[in-house]
Amino acid sequence: MVVCEDGRMKKGEYRKFRIRGASPVPHPPALFPDDFASMHEVVLRRYQKVLENGGPFPDLILIDGGKGQLAAAYQALQELGLANLVAVGIAKKEELLFTREHADGLALPKDSPALLLIRRIRDEAHRFAVTFHRQSRAKRDLRSEIDVIPGVGTRRRKALLVSFGSVAGVRRATREELVRVVGTRCADAILGHFAAGNS
Repeated sequence: MVVCEDGRMKKGEYRKFRIRGASPVPHPPALFPDDFASMHEVVLRRYQKVLENGGPFPDLILIDGGKGQLAAAYQALQELGLANLVAVGIAKKEELLFTREHADGLALPKDSPALLLIRRIRDEAHRFAVTFHRQSRAKRDLRSEIDVIPGVGTRRRKALLVSFGSVAGVRRATREELVRVVGTRCADAILGHFAAGNS
């Protein structure tokens, strides 16, 4: 989730959500396919927090998706008593805007300043999400591959990820580079692990 205020992105307000798969407010699971359920969950969690903090509430909630995602977002807002907030969905390919009043989509002129701003916000949300997913995947890969090496615990695994970025980066590291990060014994255990043909 990203935040834009007065045309400027507010990076300190960005938030990442790990999808839990179950909302604090019960709803029939059959109502939503996975993508819709995820949107419902995130909107519910975000605005539950905003309610608890007493605001501030946005002028506009921009939803990445079309009619289905927008409907899921509005259901979450309604469950919280916030259906009066305004949300707009933007479909990926056609760049149609979906609102409660324009269920079939509304096309803004390609050079419209409003569309350019909406695109910029959407693209920033994508960039932020992709970065988050890459980091999560790198951490997960590093855990699965390196946790089996004797002497590599949580602290050393984190140090390896920070220093080398991925399992491939650890595999390419020289003994000297590894020794600087995790010490001689652990460095030798890592080198031995990969030398034995472990991926």
